[in-house]
Amino acid sequence: MLDLKTLQSAVDDAHQKFGQAPGGANADYIPFLANIPSDLSAVAIVTAQGDILSAGDIHYRFAIESISKVCTLALALEDWGAETVQQKIGADATGMPFNSVMALELHSGKPLSPLVNAGAIASASLIKAKNTEDRWSRILAMQRKLGSPQIKLSAQLNESEQTTNFHNRAIAWLLYSAGYLYCDPMEACDVYTRQCSTLLTTVELATMGATLATGGVNPVSQEQVLSADNTPRILADMTMEGLYDTSGDWAYTVGLPGKSGVGGGILAVVPGVMGIAAFSPPLDEVGNSVRGQKMVASIANALGYNLYKS
Repeated sequence: MLDLKTLQSAVDDAHQKFGQAPGGANADYIPFLANIPSDLSAVAIVTAQGDILSAGDIHYRFAIESISKVCTLALALEDWGAETVQQKIGADATGMPFNSVMALELHSGKPLSPLVNAGAIASASLIKAKNTEDRWSRILAMQRKLGSPQIKLSAQLNESEQTTNFHNRAIAWLLYSAGYLYCDPMEACDVYTRQCSTLLTTVELATMGATLATGGVNPVSQEQVLSADNTPRILADMTMEGLYDTSGDWAYTVGLPGKSGVGGGILAVVPGVMGIAAFSPPLDEVGNSVRGQKMVASIANALGYNLYKS
């Protein structure tokens, strides 16, 4: 059994040391994100037993952004199974930025990873649905099952994203032309944009990580959200492409599956043990929260969690 005082001490220490670390800047290509106060920061652990330990601005709801790709991947795996998802989307790093068109062109239109924009749009199109609203409602339901029922769409953020998502619309049409999109291109792009526009807290994000850590059982709600066979696939994808261009650096220095979002969230999973999450808006040059990375890494190091240690 984990010692809760030790866990809380690691959380407090991480927030105290790195919650106001310098460097980075808010994402400015989405107007909503550019206006988020840059001094916000929070960090949380949710254990496999459902214990919650946190520090900082834990009640602030921030944009899930690309961390939503993990949730939609989870639903696609539940709908179709790992073999089909790997065949239709892939499970390899692209070696290029998360919104790269060149990566598609170099691989005959196949997106390679469900955690880059092209693969995430393909994932959204793969979800079994009767229509656009059914597709969206199933994805939102998965986010809520993984995190909490309080996760919801921000109309303001969604409008900000829908009116600036021209690059993703182009990616959707390229996927469609190559045979790697499985519904109407603009429906897929619309739903993908919505899934990125939900708001959640740092504790809810850590709960998502804890659900992946426990083989698909949400330790807070006790619901079996995912098949235990699918969670290793998700964690493998997170290791390959979870922190964009610096995913390899994260694996090398921290040693845990992770996922970032340009809303400032960072998620890491200790399989069988816990989810660790952090939030702070200033990002590095590839789109990862500067403070979030430092806070999560601090906790993992303090507790001795690294998958590659003997």
